[in-house]
Parts: sequence; structure tokens; C-alpha cells
Amino acid sequence: MLVRDLSTEVVAAKERFALWEEFSHESYLPYLLRSEHQDNFRAAMRVVGLGGVQVSVSSFPHMEVVRTPKLVRRCDPEMYQVDCVLSGEAALTLDGRETTCRAGDLVLVDSGRPFRGQFRAARGKGSHLIVQFPRTLLPLPRSTVQRALAVPISARHGMGATFYRWLSDLSTRAEEFTAAEAPTLASVTVDLLASLLGHSLDAEKKLTPESRRQALRVRICDFVEQHLGDPNLTPGAIAAAHGISVSHLHAVFADQDLTVAAWIRNRRLERCRRDLADPRLLTRPVQAVAARRGFTSPTHFSRAFRAAYGMSPREYRHATATGYAAYSSSTSLD
Repeated sequence: MLVRDLSTEVVAAKERFALWEEFSHESYLPYLLRSEHQDNFRAAMRVVGLGGVQVSVSSFPHMEVVRTPKLVRRCDPEMYQVDCVLSGEAALTLDGRETTCRAGDLVLVDSGRPFRGQFRAARGKGSHLIVQFPRTLLPLPRSTVQRALAVPISARHGMGATFYRWLSDLSTRAEEFTAAEAPTLASVTVDLLASLLGHSLDAEKKLTPESRRQALRVRICDFVEQHLGDPNLTPGAIAAAHGISVSHLHAVFADQDLTVAAWIRNRRLERCRRDLADPRLLTRPVQAVAARRGFTSPTHFSRAFRAAYGMSPREYRHATATGYAAYSSSTSLD
């Protein structure tokens, strides 16, 4: 997997915009670029390559991008690009129609269609999370996808929020993944977007069964992570929250090494381990750490933690606090 962290701060002020143009040319669709801050363009970009899929986060003060008809005729890489506005505001013009996107919105464009984008910062810098990939990877007809172009989709709740959290986690934890995992990460990314678009366009029936299953599993995993503190988080509760049967839930996770209940327990233990190692939480009682992650019985928690990590919760906290922990990241339940 390729992770690149780029910044214009490495050159003199007058050279920064030209450097950003180089970064953009290497990383994104062919655009014409302009900025109100070209005399001192302070910007940064993190690019995560997953084979055919690329996820990036960029921040800059102001940017105008134009994909002209001439550029489209000259070079169409046949890509889709999704821009999630993290801060600031974006105005996108396509087919003479202007759309405004604010923080928490995402919007889709097609490299085969001319468009203009205007991105303005909030409090100095705007930031964007962008994913792009070949059109052929999206398991939806292009004629269907065209209806979603330049239409804001909320990433504040529902499937949009799941998709955003997935992309954000990919970018933040990129160094943790291996090259061998890249194809799976890329596949899940595209399937999540397909499910989001399919739901928005009422076209989910056009998705392949595998795409629907993949997207459902990620939605369920995201739901579990958000509700680990609920002691009533059971397979039955998860199935009910997603409108499926318990047997369907188990079928979705059939190719995993653990049962759904065991996976939930392991995620709770891993969250507790991280909390116990957090120096900011040293004064929080071990029992409170366990209860925060859904363990109602201190005895059960202590026994499960020792089985997973080879020491009691208190021993682990003491070991990490004093700097002599024998715990290895290779034993993590992630």
C-alpha cells in the first residue's frame, strides 16, 4: 500500500502553488487550478493508494478546479470521484446547475463530464476527503449513477456516515494495513459507495448480492463499534436494528473466524485494553472502564481479559503505565 504525505511547506512561498499543481496532477483528475492564495499557497495532502482505489485527505485555503470540455476530450481516465467536505464550503457546477455542499456533505463527479468546483475554507483552511476509482469498479450502471452527479448526499447520518467513517479510518490508520489487504479494502470502499448510491437513487436491486452483503457487513460493524457500551448489544439486537433475522446476521459473518457474539466480546476487550493503556484515564477505576464498554460483571471481564492478554486488567494498566509492558501489538484483537 502506498501512503504519501505531501505539503507545500517544503518550498518557498512563491513556489507553493506550482508544487500543489504537481501534487494534483499526480493524484487527481486532470484539472485547471486557480486560487486566491497563489502567492503563498499553504496546503497539505495525504494520499492512500489501494490499487485501483485512492483515498486522500487534503486541506487548503481556497481552490477553484475546472474540468473543461477540452480536457475531457483530451483525456478521460474513466473515473468517478467523491468529495466529502470536512470543513468549509464547496460550490459545484455541472450541466449549468450549481450545487452547494457544506461540511458533512459528499458529492460525486464523473471524469467524462465537464464541471467546475469552487472550494472555500472556514477559519483559514478547508479540508476534504476524496475517493476516486475507475468507473468499471462500481457495480451500478453508469446511466443510473449519472442521476447522482453533483447531488449532495449527507455524510452526517445513516449510510453516508458509515461511508465517511470508513474512509476517515482508512486515511488515519493507513500505516497499519498491509499491501495484501489493499484489494479487500478497495472492494469494501466501492461496495459501501454503491450501497449508499443505490439507496439514494432507489437502485439497490441493481447491486450484486456480494456487494450488498459486503456493504451490510460494514454497516453492522460500524453499528457495533458505535454501541459497544450497550450491555444489551446481542446478535438479536443487532439483527433487529438492521431489519434482518439472526440467521441472516450469522450468514453475513459466516466466512469470519469468530461468531458474532465472540467478535463483539473481542471488540469490547480491545477497546478496554486501549482505555487501560491511555495515561489520560489512569484515575478511572478498572470496573468503570469495563462498564463503559458493556461489561456488567467485573469478574467476567477480568477473566476474559486475562485469557486474551495473559494478565489481569490491573496488571496490564500497571505494566503500560510504568513502561515495562510485555504486550505486543501482534496480540491485538483488531
